[in-house]
Amino acid sequence: MTDPLRLGIAGLGTVGVGVVKIVQQRADLLAARTGRPVTISAVSARSRDKDRGVDISGYAWEDDPVVLATRDDVDVFVELMGGSDGPAKAATEAAIAAGKDVVTANKAMLAHHGQVMAEAAEAAGRVIRFEAAVAGGIPVVKALTEGLAGNEISRVTGVMNGTCNYILTRMQSAGLSYDEVFEEANQLGYLEADPNLDVGGIDAGHKLALLSAIAFGTQVDFDGVALEGIGQVTIEDINQAAELGFRIKLLGVARMTGRGLEQRMTPCLVPENSPLGQLEGGTNMVVLDGNSVGQIVMRGAGAGEGPTASAVMADILDIARGIRLSTFGQPATSLIKANRAAVATAAPYYLRLTLKDKPGALAKVAAVLGDCGISIDRMRQRSHGSTDAPVLIVTHKVAAPSLQDALEALPKTDVVIGQPVALRIENV
Repeated sequence: MTDPLRLGIAGLGTVGVGVVKIVQQRADLLAARTGRPVTISAVSARSRDKDRGVDISGYAWEDDPVVLATRDDVDVFVELMGGSDGPAKAATEAAIAAGKDVVTANKAMLAHHGQVMAEAAEAAGRVIRFEAAVAGGIPVVKALTEGLAGNEISRVTGVMNGTCNYILTRMQSAGLSYDEVFEEANQLGYLEADPNLDVGGIDAGHKLALLSAIAFGTQVDFDGVALEGIGQVTIEDINQAAELGFRIKLLGVARMTGRGLEQRMTPCLVPENSPLGQLEGGTNMVVLDGNSVGQIVMRGAGAGEGPTASAVMADILDIARGIRLSTFGQPATSLIKANRAAVATAAPYYLRLTLKDKPGALAKVAAVLGDCGISIDRMRQRSHGSTDAPVLIVTHKVAAPSLQDALEALPKTDVVIGQPVALRIENV
């Protein structure tokens, strides 16, 4: 019989327990699909005595994940601890140095250290696989590195944080404020220990940086991702965008332009009848545009025990089959350091302004926009009180510097109350 593939699992939280369950409950299926048994040799976690609802008594225990990563009876180190540095980074580096393959769900670690780790692994003839680090159960890494490998990718777009999508869709469906739904999501356990990782766009930005590296053959550049969270999105914006035929999403967009690599994770408006516009709840979606295949839409659960453990197992089974790919789809030493696009691609924008209710107010707004080279596609004035008048404007495509000039100039007029709200519109 072919020798088993022996796993060492560091981290027995939701995902780690999910992986243990699959190995225990689907042993015959895994062996049939890979031609060899898949077994667990040892595990490591913060607490040895915690009841996890799964029997781990048959596995060796290591308090130190670095020791686990270097055990002689471990072929694949499965890193499910999380964190960009600390034990996760130390144990992963130790595993590579000890000649182990690595499977990880750690998007933060790879977003910050992926290039160095990939070079080290590939120099040692080892692989790092990370399907579970991006969009949970959606096999988007495999799609880019394998199924679409013959395509030149022009754009990667997606909703990559289920918590943010839950908050935004819940606000619209229930008519609740951001603060109300944020607290609801917190009570349901949807938020990270540091909520800003979710609502600040950081978690999703890590994922976008990893997909960009694969799609465009570049070194991972998380620092080059323009980040803006959803904390400033109001129920008023959600409702008024809906009246114009749009939904608001925390949207990741990456494209290679003549000015360099553009990476953004920001709130955007998308058409309500588009696949992204119809995405509800905690679901993720990634849209890939390739020169030969056209547009591919991938939708599925972005988190949770089953979906994420499924992605971890997919990587483990590929290693068991002998499939060995470069970490980011091509040798790490061949990845280029991309120039960052200093300015985002021109796009239409949604503007919400509050005007003083006085003659000539709209004319002054139109004049400011015209002076900044911005043309108006649609304008709507809503019912108002005795002293102010809410106005919605959808522009034609405008370059970001021109928009910024307008946003600085409008409050200086004597007709605009407060700071205008501007949200980019992505037609996907």
